[in-house]
Amino acid sequence: MNTRTVGVIGGMGPAATVHFMGRVLALTPAASDQDHLHLIVDNNSGVLDRNAAVAGSGPSPAPVLVAMARGLQRAGAEMLVMPCNTAHAFAGAIVAASDLPFVDLIEAASDEAVSHKASRVGVLAADGCLQAGLYQHAFARRHVAPVLLEPRAQARFMALLYAIKAGDLGPDVRWGMKALAQELVDAGAEALVAGCTEVPLVLGSEDVSVPLTDSLDALARATIAAASRTP
Repeated sequence: MNTRTVGVIGGMGPAATVHFMGRVLALTPAASDQDHLHLIVDNNSGVLDRNAAVAGSGPSPAPVLVAMARGLQRAGAEMLVMPCNTAHAFAGAIVAASDLPFVDLIEAASDEAVSHKASRVGVLAADGCLQAGLYQHAFARRHVAPVLLEPRAQARFMALLYAIKAGDLGPDVRWGMKALAQELVDAGAEALVAGCTEVPLVLGSEDVSVPLTDSLDALARATIAAASRTP
């Protein structure tokens, strides 16, 4: 196939990046090795804490993200993607520093979430993503109301998130994430978005009673579509 080479700004976290690569592989219509996309991946786990940066309590990861984007371009990437929701608070710096097409995860996931015709969408996302208003702004442009966790529940979400990043995908973490998803449904969410790339590692559509948009799957589908448009 004549497709664009995809540069992946990854490592946030490393397991989510590997999972994203697997979803691109699984969702690509391919009959042979040669039918799959060419991915160049910078799985850089040393990117500075995005949540701290958004909160103003830590340095910005933007310089590192820009350096990664430029490195991927030098390596032959013809388009860029970044499988981390919160890091999209700094996507503007990447877009400004590179002339490559950038596939926006927040836009892709929001488009899929609103395709379920829900007027209220629950958001499972990290503190930084919510503080930056990434999904709130995206849903406002689509005339959809976001439903967010209450502060104590959001604190539980962050504890689960860091447990997942530490490698815990066990039943307690899975049950905890499922319970938080149900809290959003109980609060009126007619659909849900897994707005953190670690969430799909422990929560699937079979775990919830309303449509669930997997932000990683949404990005994978958007990546495949964009890469299939020849330069």
